[in-house]
Amino acid sequence: MKLVLFQLYFIIFFSFSLQAQSKKYNIHTVAFYNFENLFDTTDDASTNDDEWTPTGVQHWTEEKYKQKLSNLARVISEIGKPENSNAPTIIGGSEVENRGVLEDLIKMPQLVNHDYGIIHFDSPDKRGIDVALLYQKKYFRPTSFSNIPLLIYKNNAAAKEDKQEMVEDFETENESKNNKNRIFTRDQLLITGFLDDEEISIIVNHWPSRSGGEKASSQFREAAGQLNRRIIDSLQQINPNAKVFTMGDFNDGPYNKSIKIALGAKAKKAEVTEFGMYNPFEEMMNKGMGTIAFRDSWDIFDQIIMTESLIKPDYSNFKFWKGGIFNRPYLVQTSGQYKGYPLRHSQTEVGFSDHFPVYIYLIKEMK
Repeated sequence: MKLVLFQLYFIIFFSFSLQAQSKKYNIHTVAFYNFENLFDTTDDASTNDDEWTPTGVQHWTEEKYKQKLSNLARVISEIGKPENSNAPTIIGGSEVENRGVLEDLIKMPQLVNHDYGIIHFDSPDKRGIDVALLYQKKYFRPTSFSNIPLLIYKNNAAAKEDKQEMVEDFETENESKNNKNRIFTRDQLLITGFLDDEEISIIVNHWPSRSGGEKASSQFREAAGQLNRRIIDSLQQINPNAKVFTMGDFNDGPYNKSIKIALGAKAKKAEVTEFGMYNPFEEMMNKGMGTIAFRDSWDIFDQIIMTESLIKPDYSNFKFWKGGIFNRPYLVQTSGQYKGYPLRHSQTEVGFSDHFPVYIYLIKEMK
């Protein structure tokens, strides 16, 4: 009798395992990459881009520009491999000067066959750097998109705490009383569309930097997180099961108030309540991983965070599978003071970026 029961158990277990192995899934890679100073060589009189011209500090020539495009195209084409042989279906980007540099990027040999579309708006950032979205037209069909401004102001408390000018991202507007203390930073880009036959929404971000110090500038990123949360709340009011990703260079780690409190992101799936947010990159940070290094300390500023609807254990619709940081050896500085850091541009070498890109996989069981 025991032998018969064991044989029956083995048959049932084997049949279940074989069935699980035979399941097939549709997979898409969703990614984000800070392109770090993706400027063309033309001087734009309306922005502070003089550094990135042939006569500027960087001696930014057409040859260097094309090498930068080739470097970025190589990275984009390889994100998500080997689990997914296709390049990212959707990739958010930051630090792009204009639409023109994106048009040049998607025409590079490594990317041209993927037929990427572009969604981009000029932002009020004084350096002229914007966020954007690239998407493979074959798989993603946008139905609406808009740029939502982050209206933040330099108040007296912040001014007392930080008397130095916040030179990287912030500029005082003196043309009107209402705008005289406004901090002009990147807009938040909201896109809704259909991934295959499922509606998703994406917010692409590049939150205010830490110029003037992390503490003094924290309130601005917290305001960015609150704006993000309001956008997501609005989408969930329309559709309680809305599938929303917010991605970007947040200039804060998963542990900072802007992410943990303002946005309400959780590190563990079990902690995420209805309408809540899940951040898979917090666990990576706890393991010592990073996307950016400063003074030999790593942090994860680049993240993809999602609504609870994307982590439910039902793969009849697209759901989050896993994510990662794309840090191949060719993206890493191999010598000098910054050995081990992301390989960025220098006076002697056209690098990639001072950030590693991040990605997640979406999967759905095929019928």
